[in-house]
Amino acid sequence: MPRIFTATDIDKEEKEIRKDYFDRHMPVVICDKNAGKGEKFAVKIRVGTNYSHPDDHNHYIKYVQLWNRETLIAQADFPPGTMGNKSSQVEVIFNIVPKASMNLRAMAYCTNHGLWQSEPVSVMCEV
Repeated sequence: MPRIFTATDIDKEEKEIRKDYFDRHMPVVICDKNAGKGEKFAVKIRVGTNYSHPDDHNHYIKYVQLWNRETLIAQADFPPGTMGNKSSQVEVIFNIVPKASMNLRAMAYCTNHGLWQSEPVSVMCEV
């Protein structure tokens, strides 16, 4: 089982010293806090907020996943060179149709630095 890195694993002082490293690997879930039951709902996942991640043949973001609690609900796979072999922030939008309230998390896998997990985002599902 690979080690999963989360923001809570990293103390405040280390985050400040290595903020570029942590930022370029940490996925972020971006979406509204309310969704309509049975209606299409957009969820954006961005890897990194302020810093770009490499896109080299041996160092890149291989995949991004969207989870609702313990259930995988979407995944996007990226072969090396997807971002034109230039550093960038990987971004993907998943359109899902919720049936109930959700607790969303994103996972991102870097081929050199392992698996990273976002902070959770609660989404209320309204009729």
